[in-house]
Amino acid sequence: MVEELARFDAAYLAPVTEATPPPNGRAAAPRPLRALAPAEGFALEGCVLTPERSIDPGYVVIQGSEIQEVTETRPESVTVHPTDGVITPGLIDLHGHPEFNSFAAWEPPVQFVNRYAWRGSALYQKLVRDPQNHLLDVLPAWTQLRYAEIRALVGGVTAIQGTGGQARSYEEEALVRNVDKWIFGAQVGRSMIDLPSGSFGMEGLTSVLRGIEADEVKAFYIHLAEGRRDNERSQGEFEKLVGLNALTDVTVVIHGTALTEAQLGDVADAGAKLVRSPQSNLRLYGETTLAGAALQRGVPVGLGADWLPSGSASLLAEVKVARRCLALEGHRYGAKRLVDMLTRDAAKIAGLEDKLGELRAGRPADLVVFERHHEDPWENVVEAEPAWVDLVMINGDLTYGREDLMNDLVDANADVRVESLRAWGKPMLLDTSYMVTPDGEQAPTLAELRTMLIEAYPQVGPIYA
Repeated sequence: MVEELARFDAAYLAPVTEATPPPNGRAAAPRPLRALAPAEGFALEGCVLTPERSIDPGYVVIQGSEIQEVTETRPESVTVHPTDGVITPGLIDLHGHPEFNSFAAWEPPVQFVNRYAWRGSALYQKLVRDPQNHLLDVLPAWTQLRYAEIRALVGGVTAIQGTGGQARSYEEEALVRNVDKWIFGAQVGRSMIDLPSGSFGMEGLTSVLRGIEADEVKAFYIHLAEGRRDNERSQGEFEKLVGLNALTDVTVVIHGTALTEAQLGDVADAGAKLVRSPQSNLRLYGETTLAGAALQRGVPVGLGADWLPSGSASLLAEVKVARRCLALEGHRYGAKRLVDMLTRDAAKIAGLEDKLGELRAGRPADLVVFERHHEDPWENVVEAEPAWVDLVMINGDLTYGREDLMNDLVDANADVRVESLRAWGKPMLLDTSYMVTPDGEQAPTLAELRTMLIEAYPQVGPIYA
């Protein structure tokens, strides 16, 4: 058991402490356009959500990898493509363990007092970690990660946090962006699962704190106080964080389910942030973070779907759970505030507010188009299901979208391998041509990934479910 836990920790829970330098000291290239990119500038027409208001109809003009303009005046210099939808910034999932998102959901038959209890349980070993270790033994390391990236993408997510050792930190080689790996030419985020125990892990934390002091680390993600509020060990982690001088204005507390209102006040005073995953918390511990109390104190709060063994299948599903939990806590927030948590607020928490989270001129063209089913466009996003996603763009690349819309936008001469899919009955196209393998081999399609995973582990969780 001890050896298996160590193996799990080494692969998935090890801290990402320092930005791994590119091989041979060469500078990492900026994220390139994928092959499936529009041939020329164009505009998307729909209800456009900006930080200040919705523009309906509005237009997002895109040239190459960037947003050129967001306007309520119909542009005349480019082709306009009507979407009949709601256009938002790409969603940002601020907490997860994506490699585990190829699994079906695990329904814990009991609840636990903290994360150490389930991590050390024989049941978890049998249902989750043994299958994971098997997949690590028989499949290329990137297989599960790419499957998880596609799962995120089809739910409107363009950036994630929490990838393990399968994602290198010095290149933007993933299908979606990684906020705590290499992004926009640097690594501004660092992640740790557990606080140091004695001398173990102290070197990593010291490195992170040096990076914060040098203003190189903009976000330090740390699992903290993940357990019940009556659990002494979970409660004590906060004081330990403070004692290590690691409660800073870039600290991002993940989960924080055991934090009291007084401790959340200390989080606010430090300028720190909070990311919650209520679905996973409720399944494992029977209670979740006092997010409403944190918001009242001015703590920036983000959201993460965590992982499929105990969390939600998508960030869109998670935001619905988060809304209900806030209401039960006695705090009701409008749909716009919830959408901000998934976009603008998430980008600020990640230290990437100058690049992501808003549709503005000069920013990377990371956006999502949702089918419109509600008069209130903000409510439309909160109530959306992955089946409502009509288009996802990352850096101006057409990554996933409705077949007719993608065909209108794509360069007809593009020589790429695009997959035709039926997503909840809707004809869609998916571009998986973006490289993932270290040696530059052709990236696998979703069909190939699914076949590889099912042959190794038949219980693989479906993406379109």
